[in-house]
Amino acid sequence: MKMMKKTLITLGLLSASSLAASQLANAGEVEVLHWWTSGGEAKSVAVLKDMMEKEGHTWKDFAVAGGGGESAMTVLKTRAVSGNPPAAAQMKGHNIQEWAELGFLTNLDDVAKANNWDGILPTVVADISKYQGHYVSVPVNVHRVNWLWANKSVFDKEGLKVPNSWDAFFKVGDKLKADGIIPLAHGGQPWQDATLFEAIALEKLGSADYKKAFVDLDQSVLSGDKMVEAFKTFKKVHNYIDTNSPGRDWNVATSMVISGKAAMQIMGDWAKGEFTAANKTPGTDYVCAPAPGTASEFTFNVDSFAFFQIKDKANQKAQKDLAKTILSKDFQEIFNLNKGSIPVRLDMDMSKFDQCALDSMASFKATSKSGDLLPSMAHGMSTTSYVQGAMFDVITNFFNDSNADPKQAAQQLAKAVKAAM
Repeated sequence: MKMMKKTLITLGLLSASSLAASQLANAGEVEVLHWWTSGGEAKSVAVLKDMMEKEGHTWKDFAVAGGGGESAMTVLKTRAVSGNPPAAAQMKGHNIQEWAELGFLTNLDDVAKANNWDGILPTVVADISKYQGHYVSVPVNVHRVNWLWANKSVFDKEGLKVPNSWDAFFKVGDKLKADGIIPLAHGGQPWQDATLFEAIALEKLGSADYKKAFVDLDQSVLSGDKMVEAFKTFKKVHNYIDTNSPGRDWNVATSMVISGKAAMQIMGDWAKGEFTAANKTPGTDYVCAPAPGTASEFTFNVDSFAFFQIKDKANQKAQKDLAKTILSKDFQEIFNLNKGSIPVRLDMDMSKFDQCALDSMASFKATSKSGDLLPSMAHGMSTTSYVQGAMFDVITNFFNDSNADPKQAAQQLAKAVKAAM
């Protein structure tokens, strides 16, 4: 009996050591390029790193700071062209299709089939992740872009209501300015200017004309009366931000709202990750509300990781494990709780999520049926990077020129888009 026990223990130890050796043999390095460097974002990336390391792989962090990802994309181009791409790179929308068309991305259909991605992802998200019907990227989350964030104690103290229209915003803004509070926290960077402009344009255009302008690139809508009105309102909003906004990062603007230095910010729900990291609670410390006049629309930004062709077999295994891990329920829950976004999986238990996330998920599902689920222009979801860049130039130049004419700006927008197509 003793001999049998001893044999079983020995076999168990041998089995464990060979399993460890086997895991070590299969272990690879996964290098991941991303621009998630702020508090809530960095926490989210750390979760993915831990999960990969638990599987025996080595995580090589390739973080390039910059909220809109422009710097990261510049670095990625240099690496990819020199034949040394990372295993995966954070990417969005049309950029995924552009890289796939150039032949840089790898096919993930085997991982997708084994884990039923077509069954657990909304069609609009699955389509973004594919090139010519094949998965080449993995969606991480869904962000609602058209959010307004407000410091509740500032509004309570001032006896004001969070505005649900631009007219109400200007009235509230005047009272806040008079009392020495910055009405709108804003970072003067092209992608942030475009985020604010997009929210205004959505309210002025409505869903149908928003699609015509930013998806179909319809010249008459881009230069039309509604777009002129959007530029007029955009110009007026500039009077409600502070003079130190040029060059400010988005998360610094969010911290101004958290501290009460500013009352509001218009930013996607990644801003909520900053409130969460600062131990703030929705409804108690801050309010999340749709950007003025856009309660029935949802502009979306889906963060994804595009997967590049790499040669090392062990690293290819690590790469596929990363793809699988990103869409696991465990990661989807922890990541999105930290990030402020909502999961991409349709079969998630949302019981741990706060009211902002529940509202976002309800709106995401409702607008996907009503036709008011719209890709964000400002965040690379609605059009190519070339057209987006042309729009950014017109929008940010207009916003920073106090003498700019709204009608001329709309005409310039249409011309710039036509030239970039």
